[in-house]
Amino acid sequence: MKTLLLMRHAKSSWAEPGRDDHSRPLNGRGRRGAEALGRWIRDNDLVPDEVLCSDAARTRETWRRLDLPGEVTLDRALYHAEGAALMARLQQATGDRVLMIAHNPGIAEFASRLTPDRPEHPRFAQYPTGATTVLHFPIAEWAALEWDTGRLASFVIPADLGVTRT
Repeated sequence: MKTLLLMRHAKSSWAEPGRDDHSRPLNGRGRRGAEALGRWIRDNDLVPDEVLCSDAARTRETWRRLDLPGEVTLDRALYHAEGAALMARLQQATGDRVLMIAHNPGIAEFASRLTPDRPEHPRFAQYPTGATTVLHFPIAEWAALEWDTGRLASFVIPADLGVTRT
């Protein structure tokens, strides 16, 4: 059995005109959201043993703010990757519980194609910043991962954890 935590980076800032997209940091809500998600992951015994993260500033900062143990693999290929590219990268993973932190629109597509299940959450289709889906797969190795084989365990966004816009 393999478990995937599929997370879109927390809310980022557009406060600095001229800053390129790749280098945008989190804003205050994003920092609070990532910290809340880290607590949720720990409280639910979902701490990953492998972390795959886009190398963009906002995904790296999301990882740091989660405050989870372990090393992270930064991967430029996850920056604005489509679902097929995310699948190819995940199929190379080696951990039993993998956290992947990436971007929309690819991550929303990826989440919806990994499982036939849909959470009864009104925000799943939009996959807002900080959205995190937990899926279980009946496989021994990630290389055997196929579309529509995941069993939905959880879906959460920072607002569900009390993180507000202010």
